[in-house]
Amino acid sequence: MASRLLASALRETHLIQKAGVASYRAKIGNREIVGYGFNGQPSYMDRTDFPMPAIRFKETTPDIEALRQKEKGDWRKLSIEEKKALYRASFCQTFAEMQAPTGEWKSIIGFTLIGVSLSLWIYMAMKLWVYKPLPSTFTEERREAQLRRMINLQVNPVEGLASKWDYEKNDWKK
Repeated sequence: MASRLLASALRETHLIQKAGVASYRAKIGNREIVGYGFNGQPSYMDRTDFPMPAIRFKETTPDIEALRQKEKGDWRKLSIEEKKALYRASFCQTFAEMQAPTGEWKSIIGFTLIGVSLSLWIYMAMKLWVYKPLPSTFTEERREAQLRRMINLQVNPVEGLASKWDYEKNDWKK
């Protein structure tokens, strides 16, 4: 009884796995699955941190199949072009091509500068047309008069403004 339950469970698992591979076959075509891959899915991605994709880059053709058979023998008999063809059948880019600078930093700096200039223009427009003029209490004379009044009233004499004023010399403490 237990063996029948185990067999049925394994059969169901096998059918689920088979269905999963069949659904991926529609996406990956005739490409060979060669490993687990980055995320366990049969997908191809050039990554320097995980350099072994789950599937080969190109689909298997008769030319590549012939090279793969020849590859199983002595590698010294393969020409440089054949080795490159085998590499390009499995991978899209070399490490040097993956790590080459792309120039993307130029567009990032450009868009950043465009954003900064737009915000400055918006600020100037708001300053000109939206904000009211500053009140008269912001003039230098009014601010000095307010400071003098706060000193005369001895505002916050322990740690504040009045504690830094010398009332005998009528000047700031040094």
